[in-house]
Amino acid sequence: MSRTLIAAIKSPLTTGPMAVRGFPRLIAGQFTSSLGDLCSAIALPWLMLSVSGGPVLLGSVLACYGISRAVATPIGGVLTDRYGARPIMLSTDLVRCALTALLGVLAYAVTPSFAWLAPIALVLGACGGLFVPASFVLLPSFLPDADLTAGNSMSSAATRLGSLLGPALGGILISAFGPGPALFVDAATYLVSAATLYALAVPKAVTGQDREEEKAVTLRAVLFRGRFLQIVLVTAAVGNLVYTGVSEVALPALAHRDFGAGGYGTMLAGLSAGLIAGSLLARLEWQGLRSAYLLAILAVVMSLSVALVPFTGGLAGATVCITAFSVANGWSGIVLMTMLQLWAPRHLLARVMSVMLLAMSGTFPISAALSGWAVDRLGVSVLFPVAGCAIGVAILWAVAHPTFRNVNPGDRYTEEPEPVAGSAEPVG
Repeated sequence: MSRTLIAAIKSPLTTGPMAVRGFPRLIAGQFTSSLGDLCSAIALPWLMLSVSGGPVLLGSVLACYGISRAVATPIGGVLTDRYGARPIMLSTDLVRCALTALLGVLAYAVTPSFAWLAPIALVLGACGGLFVPASFVLLPSFLPDADLTAGNSMSSAATRLGSLLGPALGGILISAFGPGPALFVDAATYLVSAATLYALAVPKAVTGQDREEEKAVTLRAVLFRGRFLQIVLVTAAVGNLVYTGVSEVALPALAHRDFGAGGYGTMLAGLSAGLIAGSLLARLEWQGLRSAYLLAILAVVMSLSVALVPFTGGLAGATVCITAFSVANGWSGIVLMTMLQLWAPRHLLARVMSVMLLAMSGTFPISAALSGWAVDRLGVSVLFPVAGCAIGVAILWAVAHPTFRNVNPGDRYTEEPEPVAGSAEPVG
């Protein structure tokens, strides 16, 4: 193997964000934590379904978790902007470590019941809500702007790889030893994540002049006069609406009709592998190509690939299509997130990201209900072309807007003038 080829292989592992002190350990911690999270995601339902009335108990506990997470997400944005990302992430990791270990002990000691599972779920959900906005702010707080796309790419790939391997590890542990050990593994991974955060280098300082200039910008101004943010919110909401419908309703319905449980597992593997590949491809730099035009290309790939899933003649073709869709989806997500991280005023970044998260998560119940209705009334084959058209139209609509089309990673929010009284200010 030539020295040039060896250097090309080593370069992504030794340059860019990987050369920043603490970043490799942080990526390892994120991979470990996501691995544990998915172990726990298998263990907890298994634990609750093992008792009489398990499905009702499972649904009730998950509702507690989801409600507290949704309520805590905007609070997490406020706290992160005030105290910084690392303290929030570190403290929530430690709390979740203790509570998950407690779940493991209780799994051996007492019968699962709502009385003790609900309070733990409420606190775990709140910790998750506080953690996520901070996680979007951490990398911009200590990586140079030029390395942020690559940092997001590697961070997302590590997290998704852990999510892909976690269920297999959880299944092995539960089959051999029951839910308790899987919960202890999850608790240990939170401790590993906390240790990597503790060892992270102190974020770079912002000059006093920059800080004062940024503080003059309010969240209200960014939300109501930041047209770029408004367009991203609409596009992300539509994209998540489509992704939820495809992954949570259309795929299992198609597999149940045509391919069986094994086929469903194959397509899910393609979906996960595609997200990892898309995250890694997002690191590539395309000289002379605006981000908006790259997103337009990816939109076409997503539209065509998801629309063709049920019409390719078999499992192999359907898996290729869903993998291609997932690659483009993962890639476009990193591009959009990086653009938004660099565009938003630094002192408002966590709150802006929490708004983004709420806009995306709020589409889940709507998407699930609409997709279920569409499959029941129109058939599963119809849902895929409709989803393809929706995602393509949303992104191409965004690209057609000059405010979005002319923004590239590194461009910052600039204060726009107040609209003239009595005039309508366009949003899109």
